Amino acid sequence: MKRSVLTRYRVMAYVTGVLLVLLTLGVIAKYVLDINGAADFTRVVGIAHGWLYVVYLVFAFDLGSKAKWPVGKQLWVLLAGTIPTAAFFVERKVSRELETKLADPAPAVAGA
Repeated sequence: MKRSVLTRYRVMAYVTGVLLVLLTLGVIAKYVLDINGAADFTRVVGIAHGWLYVVYLVFAFDLGSKAKWPVGKQLWVLLAGTIPTAAFFVERKVSRELETKLADPAPAVAGA
């Protein structure tokens, strides 16, 4: 697996996570605090998060298939972009796990 697969997943995990936190704050501002302009903010951030979450899904699925994850783990990583702040924790755990695998590649078998 190439390091670029992990890098693009990490970027999208952060982008998706930040947008979801902003969306959550916008919804609180709109419905709880009744702040003017929060509806427009929530609409824009919601659309951006929706489209970029699809990109996150593609990159996370690509990473999971190349890392040969079981279905349960892959589903958890895919759903992390829908729970505020979960993407940050899942990304950190996945990155630590895969960094060790990328740092220690399997030894090459010598040909005869």
